[in-house]
Formats: sequence, C-alpha cells, structure tokens
Amino acid sequence: MLNSIFNSFELKGKTIKNRLVVPAMVANYCNEDGTATERYIAYHEEKARGGWGLIITEDYAICPLGRGFKNVAGLWNDEQIESHKELTKRVKVHGSTILAQIYHAGRQTNSAVIGAEIPVAPSAIMCPFGTTLPRALETFEIKEIIEQFAMTAYRAKQCGFDGIEVHGAHGYLVAGFMSLYSNKRTDDYGGNVIKRARFAVEIVEAIRKKCGDDFIIGFRISADEFIEGGRSFEETKVIISMLEKAGVDLIHVSAGVYGSADTIVPPYYTKPGWLADFAAEVKELVNIPVITVGRVNDPSIADNIIKTGKADFIAMGRPSLTDPAFPNKAQAGKFEQIRTCIACNYGCLGILFANEPIKCVLNPELGNEYLGDIKKADNPKKVAVIGSGPAGLEAAIYLSKADHNVTVFEKSKNPGGQWSLAAVPPGKGDLAAFIQWQISELSRLGVHVHLGTEVTAGYFDDKDFDEIIVATGATPIKPSIKGVDLPHVVFANDVLAGTVAAGMTPLIVGGGQVGAETAAHLGMNLRSVTLVEMGSAIAPEEALAPRWHLLRNLDERKVNVMTNAIVKEINENSVVVEVNGEEITIPADTVLLATGSTPENALVDQLQNKGFSVKVIGDAEKIGNVLDAVEAGYNLAKEL
Repeated sequence: MLNSIFNSFELKGKTIKNRLVVPAMVANYCNEDGTATERYIAYHEEKARGGWGLIITEDYAICPLGRGFKNVAGLWNDEQIESHKELTKRVKVHGSTILAQIYHAGRQTNSAVIGAEIPVAPSAIMCPFGTTLPRALETFEIKEIIEQFAMTAYRAKQCGFDGIEVHGAHGYLVAGFMSLYSNKRTDDYGGNVIKRARFAVEIVEAIRKKCGDDFIIGFRISADEFIEGGRSFEETKVIISMLEKAGVDLIHVSAGVYGSADTIVPPYYTKPGWLADFAAEVKELVNIPVITVGRVNDPSIADNIIKTGKADFIAMGRPSLTDPAFPNKAQAGKFEQIRTCIACNYGCLGILFANEPIKCVLNPELGNEYLGDIKKADNPKKVAVIGSGPAGLEAAIYLSKADHNVTVFEKSKNPGGQWSLAAVPPGKGDLAAFIQWQISELSRLGVHVHLGTEVTAGYFDDKDFDEIIVATGATPIKPSIKGVDLPHVVFANDVLAGTVAAGMTPLIVGGGQVGAETAAHLGMNLRSVTLVEMGSAIAPEEALAPRWHLLRNLDERKVNVMTNAIVKEINENSVVVEVNGEEITIPADTVLLATGSTPENALVDQLQNKGFSVKVIGDAEKIGNVLDAVEAGYNLAKEL
C-alpha cells in the first residue's frame, strides 16, 4: 500500500489531492509568440487526467528576451492570457492544482531564440554552452525585470493558475544573481550571499504585493550548483530562509547549472532519489512544504521519501512524460502497467536543445495527445509480427489497441532483441523494465507471444495472415581486418549476452555507444580494457549527461581509450593499431567487435515473393535508435 503519496495537502486554501508533482519541463509545444497551442494544452491535460496532484507548467518567459527556447510559453503581454485560460480550465476539470513556472533565461539563451538581441546577465560572463557574451544588467533594468516578474505572475492569476513558481535554479537569471559563479557585481545586487539574494527576494515581494495572499508562490532553487566557484548548499540554506520570510509558500529543491547539466536532469547512472537528503535538510530549516526531485521513477521509492519525512512532495518530470497515467496506475496497484522512465535524456533533452519539440523514446504518444487515441480499425486484420525487439512489440501493442488480431514470433527464448543487451552495462538496468512493460501490455491485451519460435517464409504458407510485420532487427558487422576470423575475436553483443566470457586484457574495436558501454562494463569487472575508435570522439551519439558519466566511468576504470586509431591486424595475443601514422602493438587476449550493425531482413523478399503483404520496421528497415523503433511501431499501427 502506498499510504503517503496519496494523502492530500492543503496549501493557501487549495487542496492538492496527492504528493506527486509534474515539475516544469520545456516542451517547445507553444507558438513562437508564447500563446498556447492545442498540442500544449492537451499535453498537460493528459497528465491531469493521469492523476498528478500538482502540475507546474514549463517556463513562462517574462519577456521575449527572457526566452531560453523558441517555442516556450509566455505571459509577457495581455494578449497571451486567453489561450492559457483554456489550459487551466481543462487541467482543473480533473482535480489537479496548477502553477505556472515563470523565468528569465538570462545568459542561457542564443540568437536562434532571441535574434539579434544580446543576452543579459548579472555580469558579462558567458554561459558554458553559450556563443554570445552577455552584457551586465544596469540597476534600472533589474528593477524593470522585477516588475516584469510581478506582472507575469499577475497575468498567470488572471489565466486561472493557482500560483506560480519562480525559476531560481539551474543558472537562469535569478539563479545567476544568487551565485558567485556568475555574479561578480560590486553594487547592492552582488557581493555577500544576502546581497546576491536581493534580486530573488525583491521578485517574491513584488509578486506577493501584486497577486495577494491567496496566491501560491513557489520557488525552485539548486541546493548545490556542483561546479567550481558555484553556490554551496550552506549558502542556499541562508537564501531559502530569506525567501520564506519574503513570502514563498513552497520550496522546490533541485541542483546544478548548465556547466553541471548532469545534475539538473540526472541520467541513468545516478541513484534514485539522490537529492532527497538535501530536501530533508531544507525541511528542518523552514515551515513551508518542500518538493524534492531527481531520478525518482518508482512509486514505492516516492512513497518512502514522503513517509520518512524527507519531503512533502515528489517531482517526477520525466516519469510523467513516459507515463502520464503513473499516479492513477500506482494508486490502483497496477504497478506492472507503469511504463518506467529510463533517464536516457535523449528525447526530452537531446531533441529539446536542438530547439525541437520534445519526445519520449518509450512513449510515442507524447506530443500527440491532441490527435486523440489510436483509432479502431474499420476492417480488423490478422497480423503476424516477426521479432520482439522494441519496434515489433510496440507495433503489436498498438495494432492490438486498434482491434487487429496480432501474434508475435520470436526466435530467441527471451524478448527484447538488442535492447535487452543495452540493459547490461552498469547503470542501465532500468532499460529491461521497458521490455517487461511491453510483454505485460501484450498479455493484458490478449496478444500471444511465441518465444523460442524461429519462423521461415514457408511457415506462413498455410496460415491466413493479412499482414506480416518484419521487425527482425539487425546483426553486427564484421569488419575486414586481418585476423578477424581468429577464435578469440567475438562480437561485443556476445559478451553482453553472457554467451562469451572476455579475458583479462580485452580490446574493443569501435568506440560508439555499444563499444564504450561494453568497455565500462568490463572495466567494472576488473579487466584491463583497451578501446579503439577510428573517429575523434567516444559515443558521440549519446545524450549529453549520460555521455559525461560514461566518459567519467571509462576514466575511473582506467580504460585505455584510443581515438583517431585504426586496427590494422589482429594476432593471437595482440592487436596492431595505427595512431598518427605509427603502428603500436597492444596485448589482447580477447578482441570484441563493436563496429556497427546491418539490417536483418532476409525474410522480406521471401515473403513478398510468396505474395504476402509485408511491412518492415525498426532496425530491419534502417539502423536507428530506440526512439526510431518505438515510433515506427506506433506509426505503423496508425497507418495500417
């Protein structure tokens, strides 16, 4: 029983029905003028329908210059109010409380978003990811921005929001003022911690004066910025006490700045609930409720954090993307139906920072809520799906939801394909949960999955399938290297699958994600590992935060990483590698190949030659990532 997270909470005359919070996450679903689209509204409405007690919408920019992304929400003028009224109305129908996070990006923006304008900041110091030197704000401009925060909050009240959350975390403008990392001012808004907090305090006071006592004011803050010269937790606790006195009703304890981005949105290498102890200290300090956040994707863990008094609310951003119905499923005890976030950071962050609308690699419905549920087929078909990787299983799920009669065939005794191997390296155990979820969904939908069943084209000769979906994945590529056929040369996938044991001095050919993660896996198992990559970068396809951790792991496990290196020859006990025109002989008792894959689709022509209607999806069609695979399965079901 989850006795704690489903208790209600009274705040400023509002009843928040449970302790589960959707924190602010930029989705890039709004119009460029900051008005709400149907896509944006339906996205939040789906979360409210899913049972979240408190929804904090994405960063509402207080002025055009304050946008960090091109299609964020905005309430910098009265013309934007009407569209956002529709948002609050539809969210409240489902009993959720809703706050608008309001912010100014400060130096953490770029010309693609704000055009020719120069970003502003406490001091003229460039963002680590920036391309433009910001200018330091004049004192009169600081006063104008404080008024813009107050007016944005007032417009949020007019929209029907129950309150706002000031974004004072992650290095944006308010956070920038509070930190010596970015604030080198010598006036009344710089210097000691009290003066650096003045900007934030005056914003809160201005909002309270403008919006009245019945309006919730939340404040999100980084407990520790986890960067050299950044704000420490002890300084943060001083500021939090000042904010409470100024009128803040709710403290949201996060972490990090852009320069420590892996702490803002922690990847799968980070332990669950890692910031809960920071929140617990804050709770000892203040008399207002505290939200914790940070890699909580399990309802039982969330419940224990509340039960032990570490926090009053649990913010679960990415889990709400992966499964908007998380609260309803958890409250009903339907844990096996929860689609678990794996903290890969690819669709929700990697795509966002290209200024594109966000996606979720495991939830193809994200961003498509406004299109409605998948439609029932006018003429249901009998469909065979060959292959049980993410693409095949996702196709089977949505085809079944469309009322097609689906059967899945898998030659292995275990489902998942190469995705099941991706769960093996350290930190990636959550990946296996997705295949478990897919299999559970298929069982619930009554779809039969035949494991350990390898089918040929002839198998279907006396069957009456209307459509055959080939989702047979890919096979590893064996490169043309002298000695590649020696018995100690194996594929990295074989080692991850547990069918081959690597020796004590393995050498891995290929430094993409598969090769690098296999190197980390073997390094953790006390092997002396060499990783050889012909390109200049290791795992460049990986999302930012997971890649930082992966590179750190390789370094900590003393993996010998060689880039711009070419394997020339494999010998019985060594490998010859060319680096900068010089050949080096490296001892190796096992050689692991991680040099890419090629589609496995031999069945396609055979089936088509027999007259079957065949569709090909996932890696069997084109090598891609899990986002491509899941979307392919979903889109196929919509189109069939």
